[in-house]
Amino acid sequence: MKKKLSINAIKKAKNERLLTMITAYDALFASLLEESADIILVGDSLNMSFNGKPDTLSATLDQMIYHTNAVCNGAKNTFVICDMPFGTYNNPRAALKNAIRVYQESPADAVKIEGGKDKAALIKTLTDNGIAVCGHIGLLPQSVRGQGGYIVRGKTPEDIETLIEDAEAIEEAGAFCIVIEGVKAEAAQVVSKAVNIPIIGIGAGTEVDGQVLVFSDMLGLFEAFTPKFVKKYMDGATLVKQAVARYKSEVETKDFPSSEHTY
Repeated sequence: MKKKLSINAIKKAKNERLLTMITAYDALFASLLEESADIILVGDSLNMSFNGKPDTLSATLDQMIYHTNAVCNGAKNTFVICDMPFGTYNNPRAALKNAIRVYQESPADAVKIEGGKDKAALIKTLTDNGIAVCGHIGLLPQSVRGQGGYIVRGKTPEDIETLIEDAEAIEEAGAFCIVIEGVKAEAAQVVSKAVNIPIIGIGAGTEVDGQVLVFSDMLGLFEAFTPKFVKKYMDGATLVKQAVARYKSEVETKDFPSSEHTY
Protein backbone atom coordinates (compact mmCIF):
# COMPACT_ATOMS: atom_id res chain seq x y z
CA MET A 1 0.00 0.00 0.00
CA LYS A 2 1.22 3.50 -0.84
CA LYS A 3 2.55 5.45 2.13
CA LYS A 4 1.13 8.93 2.58
CA LEU A 5 3.75 11.69 2.63
CA SER A 6 4.14 13.79 5.75
CA ILE A 7 4.96 17.49 5.77
CA ASN A 8 8.51 16.64 6.82
CA ALA A 9 8.83 14.17 3.93
CA ILE A 10 7.64 16.83 1.48
CA LYS A 11 10.16 19.34 2.83
CA LYS A 12 12.91 16.72 2.77
CA ALA A 13 12.24 16.09 -0.94
CA LYS A 14 13.94 19.42 -1.67
CA ASN A 15 17.09 18.66 -3.70
CA GLU A 16 16.45 14.90 -3.35
CA ARG A 17 13.56 14.12 -5.67
CA LEU A 18 10.93 15.92 -7.73
CA LEU A 19 7.37 16.07 -6.44
CA THR A 20 4.28 15.37 -8.55
CA MET A 21 1.17 17.35 -7.62
CA ILE A 22 -2.14 16.96 -9.48
CA THR A 23 -5.50 18.61 -8.91
CA ALA A 24 -8.62 16.57 -8.28
CA TYR A 25 -12.14 17.46 -7.27
CA ASP A 26 -13.92 14.15 -6.66
CA ALA A 27 -13.40 10.70 -5.17
CA LEU A 28 -13.40 8.87 -8.51
CA PHE A 29 -10.58 10.81 -10.14
CA ALA A 30 -8.70 11.09 -6.85
CA SER A 31 -8.64 7.29 -6.64
CA LEU A 32 -7.30 7.07 -10.20
CA LEU A 33 -4.60 9.69 -9.55
CA GLU A 34 -3.53 8.41 -6.16
CA GLU A 35 -1.01 5.84 -7.38
CA SER A 36 1.12 8.48 -9.09
CA ALA A 37 0.40 11.70 -7.21
CA ASP A 38 2.62 12.69 -4.28
CA ILE A 39 0.19 15.50 -3.47
CA ILE A 40 -3.37 16.17 -4.59
CA LEU A 41 -4.51 19.78 -4.68
CA VAL A 42 -8.22 20.45 -4.44
CA GLY A 43 -7.92 23.61 -6.49
CA ASP A 44 -10.44 26.40 -6.78
CA SER A 45 -9.90 25.79 -10.51
CA LEU A 46 -12.89 23.48 -10.06
CA ASN A 47 -14.97 26.64 -10.46
CA MET A 48 -13.86 26.74 -14.09
CA SER A 49 -13.43 23.01 -14.86
CA PHE A 50 -16.58 21.79 -13.10
CA ASN A 51 -18.83 24.85 -12.89
CA GLY A 52 -18.10 26.50 -16.24
CA LYS A 53 -17.22 29.87 -14.69
CA PRO A 54 -14.79 32.28 -16.40
CA ASP A 55 -12.48 32.41 -13.38
CA THR A 56 -12.03 31.03 -9.86
CA LEU A 57 -13.39 33.97 -7.89
CA SER A 58 -16.92 32.77 -7.13
CA ALA A 59 -15.83 29.46 -5.58
CA THR A 60 -17.08 29.25 -1.99
CA LEU A 61 -15.61 27.72 1.15
CA ASP A 62 -18.55 25.33 1.37
CA GLN A 63 -17.76 24.08 -2.15
CA MET A 64 -14.07 23.64 -1.35
CA ILE A 65 -14.81 21.69 1.82
CA TYR A 66 -17.33 19.48 -0.02
CA HIS A 67 -14.85 18.63 -2.79
CA THR A 68 -11.98 18.19 -0.33
CA ASN A 69 -13.99 15.58 1.54
CA ALA A 70 -14.71 13.79 -1.73
CA VAL A 71 -11.03 13.77 -2.72
CA CYS A 72 -9.93 12.55 0.71
CA ASN A 73 -12.46 9.72 0.46
CA GLY A 74 -10.98 8.63 -2.86
CA ALA A 75 -7.30 9.06 -2.00
CA LYS A 76 -6.86 8.13 1.63
CA ASN A 77 -3.11 7.55 1.26
CA THR A 78 -2.24 10.83 -0.47
CA PHE A 79 -1.40 14.23 1.02
CA VAL A 80 -4.33 16.55 0.20
CA ILE A 81 -4.27 20.35 0.09
CA CYS A 82 -7.43 22.47 0.07
CA ASP A 83 -7.31 25.76 -1.84
CA MET A 84 -8.63 28.63 0.27
CA PRO A 85 -11.05 30.45 -2.05
CA PHE A 86 -11.16 34.16 -2.82
CA GLY A 87 -12.42 36.30 0.07
CA THR A 88 -11.80 33.75 2.83
CA TYR A 89 -8.44 35.08 4.05
CA ASN A 90 -8.61 38.86 3.76
CA ASN A 91 -7.08 39.22 7.23
CA PRO A 92 -5.47 36.89 9.78
CA ARG A 93 -8.63 36.53 11.86
CA ALA A 94 -10.79 35.54 8.89
CA ALA A 95 -8.08 33.25 7.56
CA LEU A 96 -7.75 31.42 10.87
CA LYS A 97 -11.51 31.07 11.29
CA ASN A 98 -11.98 29.69 7.77
CA ALA A 99 -8.91 27.44 7.81
CA ILE A 100 -10.12 25.96 11.10
CA ARG A 101 -13.38 25.15 9.33
CA VAL A 102 -11.45 23.29 6.64
CA TYR A 103 -9.61 21.25 9.28
CA GLN A 104 -12.71 20.55 11.36
CA GLU A 105 -15.01 19.69 8.46
CA SER A 106 -12.60 17.69 6.25
CA PRO A 107 -9.49 15.51 6.57
CA ALA A 108 -7.40 18.02 4.56
CA ASP A 109 -3.70 17.91 5.39
CA ALA A 110 -3.06 21.56 4.52
CA VAL A 111 -4.51 24.70 2.96
CA LYS A 112 -3.15 26.85 0.12
CA ILE A 113 -2.96 30.64 0.29
CA GLU A 114 -2.31 32.93 -2.69
CA GLY A 115 0.02 35.88 -2.18
CA GLY A 116 3.59 36.82 -1.33
CA LYS A 117 5.17 38.75 1.50
CA ASP A 118 1.91 40.66 1.95
CA LYS A 119 0.40 37.39 3.20
CA ALA A 120 3.35 36.34 5.39
CA ALA A 121 1.85 37.56 8.68
CA LEU A 122 -1.41 35.85 7.84
CA ILE A 123 0.38 32.58 7.01
CA LYS A 124 2.30 32.79 10.28
CA THR A 125 -0.99 33.11 12.16
CA LEU A 126 -2.16 29.87 10.58
CA THR A 127 1.07 27.93 11.09
CA ASP A 128 1.32 29.16 14.70
CA ASN A 129 -2.11 27.61 15.23
CA GLY A 130 -1.27 24.18 13.84
CA ILE A 131 -2.49 24.68 10.27
CA ALA A 132 -0.12 23.58 7.50
CA VAL A 133 0.15 26.09 4.66
CA CYS A 134 1.23 25.79 1.03
CA GLY A 135 2.03 29.20 -0.43
CA HIS A 136 1.29 30.39 -3.98
CA ILE A 137 3.25 33.14 -5.71
CA GLY A 138 3.75 34.47 -9.24
CA LEU A 139 0.63 34.61 -11.36
CA LEU A 140 -2.30 34.63 -8.93
CA PRO A 141 -5.60 33.44 -10.46
CA GLN A 142 -7.64 35.02 -7.65
CA SER A 143 -6.16 38.43 -8.56
CA VAL A 144 -6.87 38.15 -12.28
CA ARG A 145 -9.56 40.86 -12.34
CA GLY A 146 -7.58 43.30 -10.23
CA GLN A 147 -4.43 42.75 -12.31
CA GLY A 148 -6.22 42.97 -15.65
CA GLY A 149 -5.62 39.42 -16.81
CA TYR A 150 -3.18 36.54 -16.55
CA ILE A 151 0.23 38.22 -16.58
CA VAL A 152 3.47 36.24 -16.72
CA ARG A 153 5.88 37.19 -13.93
CA GLY A 154 9.66 37.30 -13.59
CA LYS A 155 10.45 39.24 -16.76
CA THR A 156 12.64 41.87 -15.09
CA PRO A 157 15.40 41.76 -12.45
CA GLU A 158 13.18 43.83 -10.17
CA ASP A 159 10.27 41.40 -10.45
CA ILE A 160 12.57 38.43 -9.89
CA GLU A 161 13.80 40.06 -6.68
CA THR A 162 10.18 40.59 -5.62
CA LEU A 163 9.43 36.90 -6.19
CA ILE A 164 12.47 35.91 -4.13
CA GLU A 165 11.34 38.18 -1.31
CA ASP A 166 7.85 36.66 -1.51
CA ALA A 167 9.19 33.11 -1.28
CA GLU A 168 11.54 33.92 1.57
CA ALA A 169 8.82 35.66 3.57
CA ILE A 170 6.42 32.76 3.11
CA GLU A 171 9.08 30.25 4.10
CA GLU A 172 9.91 32.26 7.22
CA ALA A 173 6.20 32.36 8.09
CA GLY A 174 6.18 28.56 8.25
CA ALA A 175 4.87 27.38 4.88
CA PHE A 176 6.08 23.87 3.96
CA CYS A 177 6.03 24.35 0.17
CA ILE A 178 5.13 26.97 -2.43
CA VAL A 179 3.35 26.79 -5.79
CA ILE A 180 4.90 29.18 -8.32
CA GLU A 181 2.69 29.88 -11.34
CA GLY A 182 3.15 31.63 -14.66
CA VAL A 183 6.78 32.67 -14.08
CA LYS A 184 9.68 32.78 -16.54
CA ALA A 185 11.72 29.60 -16.18
CA GLU A 186 14.97 31.34 -15.27
CA ALA A 187 13.18 33.36 -12.58
CA ALA A 188 11.55 30.27 -11.08
CA GLN A 189 14.97 28.58 -10.93
CA VAL A 190 16.42 31.46 -8.96
CA VAL A 191 13.46 31.48 -6.58
CA SER A 192 13.77 27.74 -6.00
CA LYS A 193 17.43 28.10 -5.07
CA ALA A 194 16.66 30.96 -2.68
CA VAL A 195 14.57 28.90 -0.24
CA ASN A 196 14.83 25.58 1.59
CA ILE A 197 11.28 24.39 0.96
CA PRO A 198 10.00 22.82 -2.28
CA ILE A 199 8.86 25.12 -5.08
CA ILE A 200 6.18 23.43 -7.18
CA GLY A 201 5.92 24.88 -10.67
CA ILE A 202 3.04 25.38 -13.05
CA GLY A 203 4.10 27.19 -16.17
CA ALA A 204 7.49 27.83 -14.54
CA GLY A 205 9.96 25.53 -16.31
CA THR A 206 11.75 22.43 -15.09
CA GLU A 207 14.33 23.85 -12.67
CA VAL A 208 12.04 23.76 -9.67
CA ASP A 209 11.23 21.04 -7.12
CA GLY A 210 8.14 19.55 -8.74
CA GLN A 211 5.19 20.21 -11.03
CA VAL A 212 1.43 20.61 -10.71
CA LEU A 213 -1.22 20.34 -13.42
CA VAL A 214 -5.01 20.37 -13.45
CA PHE A 215 -6.13 16.81 -14.15
CA SER A 216 -8.78 17.79 -16.69
CA ASP A 217 -6.17 19.77 -18.62
CA MET A 218 -3.51 17.04 -18.67
CA LEU A 219 -6.06 14.39 -19.66
CA GLY A 220 -7.43 16.53 -22.48
CA LEU A 221 -10.93 16.71 -21.01
CA PHE A 222 -11.21 20.50 -20.82
CA GLU A 223 -11.75 21.91 -24.30
CA ALA A 224 -12.55 25.61 -23.73
CA PHE A 225 -8.89 26.62 -23.99
CA THR A 226 -5.43 25.18 -23.41
CA PRO A 227 -2.86 27.27 -21.53
CA LYS A 228 0.65 27.33 -23.01
CA PHE A 229 2.07 25.40 -20.04
CA VAL A 230 -0.36 22.47 -20.35
CA LYS A 231 0.70 19.21 -21.97
CA LYS A 232 -2.17 16.89 -22.86
CA TYR A 233 -1.18 13.33 -22.03
CA MET A 234 -4.30 11.96 -23.73
CA ASP A 235 -7.17 13.25 -25.85
CA GLY A 236 -9.74 12.54 -23.20
CA ALA A 237 -12.55 14.64 -24.67
CA THR A 238 -12.41 12.81 -28.00
CA LEU A 239 -12.28 9.40 -26.32
CA VAL A 240 -15.31 10.21 -24.17
CA LYS A 241 -17.30 11.55 -27.12
CA GLN A 242 -16.47 8.47 -29.20
CA ALA A 243 -17.54 6.15 -26.40
CA VAL A 244 -20.83 7.97 -25.84
CA ALA A 245 -21.53 8.06 -29.60
CA ARG A 246 -20.94 4.30 -29.78
CA TYR A 247 -23.32 3.79 -26.83
CA LYS A 248 -25.98 5.92 -28.54
CA SER A 249 -25.58 3.95 -31.75
CA GLU A 250 -25.93 0.60 -29.96
CA VAL A 251 -29.02 1.82 -28.11
CA GLU A 252 -30.64 2.85 -31.39
CA THR A 253 -29.76 -0.45 -33.13
CA LYS A 254 -30.63 -2.54 -30.04
CA ASP A 255 -27.12 -3.95 -29.98
CA PHE A 256 -27.11 -2.88 -26.34
CA PRO A 257 -28.01 -4.48 -24.05
CA SER A 258 -27.00 -7.85 -25.47
CA SER A 259 -27.79 -11.14 -23.75
CA GLU A 260 -24.48 -10.74 -21.89
CA HIS A 261 -25.83 -7.63 -20.20
CA THR A 262 -29.41 -8.83 -19.64
CA TYR A 263 -30.79 -10.61 -16.57
